[in-house]
Amino acid sequence: MSLRIFNTLSRDVQAFTPLVPGQVRMYVCGMTVYDLCHLGHARSMMAFDVVRRWLEASGLQVTHVRNVTDIDDKIIKRALENGEPIRALTERMVAELHQDADALGILRPTLEPRATDHVPSMLKLIGQLKDQGLAYQSADGDVNYAVRKFVGYGKLSGKSLDELRAGERVAVQDGKTDPLDFVLWKSAKRSEPADAQWASPFGAGRPGWHIECSAMCGELLGHTVDIHGGGADLQFPHHENEIAQSEGAYHQPLAQVWMHNGFVTRDFEKMSKSLGNFFTIREILAKFDAQTLRFFIVRAHYRSALNYSDVHLEDARQSLKRLYTTLARVPAQAVEIDWTQAYAARFKAAMDEDFGTPEAVAVLFELAGEVNRSQSGALAGLLKALGGVLGLLQEDPDTYLQSGSSVDEATIASRIAERAAAKAAKNFAEADRIRQDLLAQGIVLKDSASGTTWEAVK
Repeated sequence: MSLRIFNTLSRDVQAFTPLVPGQVRMYVCGMTVYDLCHLGHARSMMAFDVVRRWLEASGLQVTHVRNVTDIDDKIIKRALENGEPIRALTERMVAELHQDADALGILRPTLEPRATDHVPSMLKLIGQLKDQGLAYQSADGDVNYAVRKFVGYGKLSGKSLDELRAGERVAVQDGKTDPLDFVLWKSAKRSEPADAQWASPFGAGRPGWHIECSAMCGELLGHTVDIHGGGADLQFPHHENEIAQSEGAYHQPLAQVWMHNGFVTRDFEKMSKSLGNFFTIREILAKFDAQTLRFFIVRAHYRSALNYSDVHLEDARQSLKRLYTTLARVPAQAVEIDWTQAYAARFKAAMDEDFGTPEAVAVLFELAGEVNRSQSGALAGLLKALGGVLGLLQEDPDTYLQSGSSVDEATIASRIAERAAAKAAKNFAEADRIRQDLLAQGIVLKDSASGTTWEAVK
């Protein structure tokens, strides 16, 4: 293959060759299901959706596993707050996850294991680690991983053990031999509900977060996978600990390639629930259509930071409409992609270089320009087909463009009058806000000496 991928472990771009010819096994860490998915989740799901789509477009058979964490401190807390069983909460949140992902055109994973269905595999792995001297049970009943006994801990994050301890990345807890040690099995607490406990050789309790992915990945895909991925925030400690667990138990690399997508920011600060500066996918889709949100994410490289703002989403919407406008003007013929064709070859070269979607999207716009000039239905078909590789441009063009505005003429006239009054009162901020509100609904205002006119964006 000509595909090259940035490997977080080696910190460089490497040629990718599947471990088994023609097949790719990819494990991606999924969501902890206690609330609705936010834009950061969408970014991660989208990044690996594009990876999968390109691998399949390249003729590879992909087994894509994305797990669901359905037992966790946050889940237990939320279930208690709601006064509902844990399973009821997680079933509802998984359904909500699917609704959001489906709206964005994200392919369902080949397998979507839930942690609570794989506790026996986790217990088996914990037992192996304990037998090899890499885990110990403390006086409080927890089973912990002895980090300093695993040679190479920190190789993914690039941090030495002393640096990690100096930075106080892990709090000191009673019962641990070392503050860097992490829990594999949490002993049952009186304050926790019965449905958060399992019987085990180590006593009643539940698995730690990190052991879940090691066990599910190994059980479903084997001890070494082609690609292991997730958000950049999982690099440490989650993925670092997965490596320690899996490689400590099986003495072979957990993954050939480690991939991490970049953060989503708001005003250039990391977007997260803990900071309270996040938007759920639902909130964004109430203002922008799903294709716009997908395009907004896809046109940025998966490893770059993605800064959210309504202005950026609106720019994405207008850009995407340009492509749909081309397809509305020149009906697309059904074509098979010929990867030797000039535009297709450039698209392929971009995607083969670490899934370079910004460059691939640029090719789409250049191709759209050629379609407009030539009025070629075959090239319009190629534009649609290449867009489809990224999960874009598959809607009916006329329907998509007409859906941009649902504002009736009377409402538009009223808003134009409100804007004129705001300008007369020198309240230019309000006048601009009205203009932006209408633009977000697909209505462009045009000022002239004779007054203000409008048109729906096409």
